[in-house]
Amino acid sequence: MAEASLAPGSRARSSITDSPMWSTLSRVFKYTATRMIALFATVVVGVYLTILIANMGGYVDEIKRGQIREQVSIAIGLDPSSRTLTAAQRNQLVESIVRTEEERLGLDRPFILRSFGSLRDALTLNLGRTNYLTSDSGSKQVRLVILERLPPTLVLFATANIFLFFFSIFAALSLSRRYGSTADRMVIALAPTSAAPGWFYGIFLLLFFAAFLGWLPFGGMVSAPPPADPSQYALSVLRHLILPVSAIVLSAIFLTIYNWRTFFLIYSSEDYVEMAKAKGLPASTIERRYILRPTLPTIITNFALLLIGLWTGAIILETIFNWPGLGRLLYQAIGLFDTPIIVGSTVIYAYLLALTVFLLDFTYALVDPRVKVGGGARS
Repeated sequence: MAEASLAPGSRARSSITDSPMWSTLSRVFKYTATRMIALFATVVVGVYLTILIANMGGYVDEIKRGQIREQVSIAIGLDPSSRTLTAAQRNQLVESIVRTEEERLGLDRPFILRSFGSLRDALTLNLGRTNYLTSDSGSKQVRLVILERLPPTLVLFATANIFLFFFSIFAALSLSRRYGSTADRMVIALAPTSAAPGWFYGIFLLLFFAAFLGWLPFGGMVSAPPPADPSQYALSVLRHLILPVSAIVLSAIFLTIYNWRTFFLIYSSEDYVEMAKAKGLPASTIERRYILRPTLPTIITNFALLLIGLWTGAIILETIFNWPGLGRLLYQAIGLFDTPIIVGSTVIYAYLLALTVFLLDFTYALVDPRVKVGGGARS
């Protein structure tokens, strides 16, 4: 009787909500909402900590106040009309101008209140203007300054890291097939050389190939003055890329190959791989289907994080090679306490990283049938 009393529309809605498709959509929606909230909260915390650190907890405000007072005092001292003023009148004039300038820059408000305003502007990508640095066109817009330095960093680190990524994977696959060979033992022996950073190797490469032999330029992205012919310009850029790319590759190549080689060896010893070998499947099929396919989530994760890492550049390496990228820009911004540049670069990187982590969860479900969104891994 109870079932008979249900309206047809109610039974239809009940069947829809109980269907597997509805259950899957509901699970994916809940997971997506929860994941987005968690990632956004992480971005908020990271950006706010960057604001606090870049401003040294408000100490940068004291530096700015001191600079304002010094500049105003010098300007008034050089003004002929101020020489007729008494010392008290001159001090009063200085205080009035300093107070006006501090109000214009917002320094009259407590730092903790302004930090939340800076957080709001950063999260909405209202990056504002720089304090000192400018773009080549003379603009002080943080967005333009960062975008101007982005292409050199992408050229350098995309060339080095993409080559490093794919070469190390193919070399590691080759070594996993020849476990215990001379090349395998050589890679293991040379892996500790990656403990030194890229800039360390860069110094020696500059000393040998630029200073001693004179074969390659000391730094920069292109010769000065830049060649007018596009082909000559490209050759000049390639010539300037050799040393910094070599430094990055030397600092990571052996350890990266060793890590991937160990990773592939672990998967090569699985029972299903031994069964495939017992069935007489070709080695290429076993590698493609039983070794590379299960490791796709890890490979995709490493590649995605590598692409995001291109945004940051390398502060010391770009400074040593005088490379006009984001790393050198951050070095200059830190030295000048140009906090808008530091915060702007950080918030863009935070958003890119959060978006990458969010999309990776769905990518895992596409490449690995054992994974379902919002439900962990199926056995």
